[in-house]
Amino acid sequence: MTKCVVLADPRGFCAGVDRAILTVRTILRAAESAGKLHRGDGLPPVYVRRQIVHNRHVVEDLAAQGAVFVQELGEVPDEAAAAGIPVVFSAHGVSPEVKREADRRGMYVVDATCPLVGKVHREVLRFVREGYEIVYIGHRGHDEAVGVVGESPEHVHLIEHESDVDSLDFTPDTKLVLLSQTTLSVDETAGTIAALKARFPWIEEPPSSDICYATSNRQAAVKLVAQRSDCVVIVGSANSSNSVRLMEVAQEGLGGRGRAYRVDDAGELDRAWFEGVEAVGVSSGASVPDELVSGVIETLHGWGFTGVESVETIKETMHFVLPPQVRALAKAERGD
Repeated sequence: MTKCVVLADPRGFCAGVDRAILTVRTILRAAESAGKLHRGDGLPPVYVRRQIVHNRHVVEDLAAQGAVFVQELGEVPDEAAAAGIPVVFSAHGVSPEVKREADRRGMYVVDATCPLVGKVHREVLRFVREGYEIVYIGHRGHDEAVGVVGESPEHVHLIEHESDVDSLDFTPDTKLVLLSQTTLSVDETAGTIAALKARFPWIEEPPSSDICYATSNRQAAVKLVAQRSDCVVIVGSANSSNSVRLMEVAQEGLGGRGRAYRVDDAGELDRAWFEGVEAVGVSSGASVPDELVSGVIETLHGWGFTGVESVETIKETMHFVLPPQVRALAKAERGD
């Protein structure tokens, strides 16, 4: 029997990640065309606050092309604002405090926040206006959660686990609504949501789930892949919430028959993982370039997994337009 790779489809880049990366690449290309990739004043062509997406390879590639990544806006010199150097906000979104700092310093901001994350920000503002307290399921310290909670820290109550529900204290006369981080697992939040509804039966949910289409689609595909595999490899960085969730979903789907592993790239694969294995499931997080998946498949091929079969659950057609300033650059590049 031929040993094989069972490949999940969809996998890899989602529309929000694609938009964010293309935003930075378009700015870099425009700077190169204008001869400003290596400026005489020593300033870079673009600053990016935090990792544009949570993938080490993507960040290193853009940095090699000239983008400068900073943790906070305080690392961007005042001369950059005066020179109109773009500062890109990452796909994970930022808090109003960060936006106010950028405005105060006169920075030329290009906001690459994923539109689905932006939707959660708008939901927070709407519910606060309507007098609600918001219970937000998310990972403390994650860039997306920090930005969402920052919209109204006094009214957004972050919890991570089912056990955290006990720490909340609301009376029945409190208008209460539930929101969640877009990259969480549907299964992961189910127990927490059930506990919230048991403790606060009047809690409301938004009209549509906050967990994004790409997260749900990749998790559904990896569940099927796990059922047909003896172990699963998820390609994605350790700080990528959706990649870590995929690994957990895969582990659950294997049902004790094998293990799920997460790697940044093929270089982190361990041949010992695949002893006695006939079928290896492979998928990747929403911020992972497909060439990294190809590298994993190539390595597995060299280790005897010569067959490849694909498990497709849905064809994704979602597309988000670029931020307006970048659309103008892209049009100029095309000569429109």
